[in-house]
Amino acid sequence: MSNSDAAGQRLDAGLAALELSASEKQRKLLLAYLDLLLRWNASYNLTAVRDSLEMVTRHLLDSLSILAHLPGTAHRAIDVGTGGGLPGVPVAIMRRDISADLLDSNGKKTRFLFQVKTALGLDNMAVRHARAEAWTPDAAYDVVLSRAFASLSDMVACCAHLCDGKTRILAMKGRVPEEELEALPVTARLVSVTPLVVPGLDEERHLVELALTT
Repeated sequence: MSNSDAAGQRLDAGLAALELSASEKQRKLLLAYLDLLLRWNASYNLTAVRDSLEMVTRHLLDSLSILAHLPGTAHRAIDVGTGGGLPGVPVAIMRRDISADLLDSNGKKTRFLFQVKTALGLDNMAVRHARAEAWTPDAAYDVVLSRAFASLSDMVACCAHLCDGKTRILAMKGRVPEEELEALPVTARLVSVTPLVVPGLDEERHLVELALTT
């Protein structure tokens, strides 16, 4: 079995375990993104993960595990410190009703993301080359996403201007970040801490949901 076939099988099994329905087009786009990530990684150092099967688990399925927790009414999202496009690219592929901004200050990574957008035809995804605190959107986002971006207090500090009272901040974490939760500023309200189950990954994952007071 080729690596691409094995990656496809692992993706299919993971989607089934997450109870996610993906069209054939969405499945092909996820695998095409994986292929681009593999090919560009050698030169651009986008991720420390080098194996395609491990990328399916640690990147694609890990990102897809948050889909069930995105508000159904969300139409504008930003992935802050997106790096190689995680979780923003998988979210943009699976939720075409969401306009997703992928923001990063690293020029190599945003150049890669422009290639992803073009190659995959993701017209609901925009690449933003800027630091989070320097990015000024036209309006507040419905959802602010992050994956291993910063501490919760730092995230609140640099992303507050991206939010209004209805915005939800969704931070992907490993173990429950008890110390970070205790250090939250008074302007942030903890909505929930939800365990995430990533198929094939025997490690703790949690999604921290925050709202900002106005």
